[in-house]
Amino acid sequence: MDNIAHALVGAVLGRAIADRRMPAPALTGAVVANAPDWTELFIGLPSDGANYLVLHRGITHSLAGAAVQIALLAALIQVGGAWWARRQGASAPAWPWVTSAVAACVLSHLYMDWQGSYGLRPLLPWNGQWYYGDFVAIVDVFFWFVPLVALAWGSHRHWRPAAGFAVPAILLFAMLLAAGTAASWVKLAAATALATGAAGWTSHWFGVARRRRAAVYGLALLAAYAGAQALASLGARAGAGHAAAARFGPGATSAVLTIAGQPFAWEPMYASADTVVGPGWEEPRGLDDPRVRKALRLTREGRAMAGFARFLTATVDSAPDGVWVVLRDARYARAGDRGWGVLSVSLPSDPAR
Repeated sequence: MDNIAHALVGAVLGRAIADRRMPAPALTGAVVANAPDWTELFIGLPSDGANYLVLHRGITHSLAGAAVQIALLAALIQVGGAWWARRQGASAPAWPWVTSAVAACVLSHLYMDWQGSYGLRPLLPWNGQWYYGDFVAIVDVFFWFVPLVALAWGSHRHWRPAAGFAVPAILLFAMLLAAGTAASWVKLAAATALATGAAGWTSHWFGVARRRRAAVYGLALLAAYAGAQALASLGARAGAGHAAAARFGPGATSAVLTIAGQPFAWEPMYASADTVVGPGWEEPRGLDDPRVRKALRLTREGRAMAGFARFLTATVDSAPDGVWVVLRDARYARAGDRGWGVLSVSLPSDPAR
């Protein structure tokens, strides 16, 4: 999911688990929850599209990578918190709570990324298999507004914390209104959430004394919402599976892809060995061409796309000095030789060379 959602959910987790037991639990949780993304910088910056497909959601998003992040970050926070506590004459952070909060925040990132249709490779470095939840979109505004409201309810009744929550809430809501794909009921629900958040902060429903409870309630509501989408997706999966079998036989593959801005709605996609089909369109896969097979087997770009694409298609275009094999993931691209989910590979004219 997007980093705003990771940060807000991490902040709520930090407050729910380790409030007053860890320094700056909400801020710490927000930073730690994004660790699988910012630790990718230590693996290496992608130099091109093929490199990005290999590195993004790679080892830092695996269970092994998460274990290393949890150990290092928990130790860093514990040591830093103890040093600061000595300077302030306060109690050192309680390491079981620090470790629990860090583990929950890091693992929340993996879980939230798995919920969607981009996928996750949790078994790296031993197995590069992608796994997909297919029930919550990569951008879901309720993962913004529910934790934002829970955090606001637990803040001080002062204009500074109020502005700190009101400004991002207004900006996020403006982004939602500007999004052409967002469903009308989603915009109405988001407006209702923000109004409820303002009413709860003004009326002091929770406040600082009960901010941990507000965080727990926010997490429970998010879990129920995501769980409802997971249950609803089962019917969509079954429908796509039946359509795939009716069109292509028992060997067909299928998926239901999440749609940003439209919870409880999915785009079905299914395929045979030679065709990919979606709502109102179908594309030949072109994977039986020997030049395509060569590109997938022998080139860095081909191997990267073969490892990433869920519904791989290919076309071959002639060029003066050879041919171009254009590889696409039909989840994201079905035409063109540039853009997200597209890689082009140059080959000599003679496929035997």
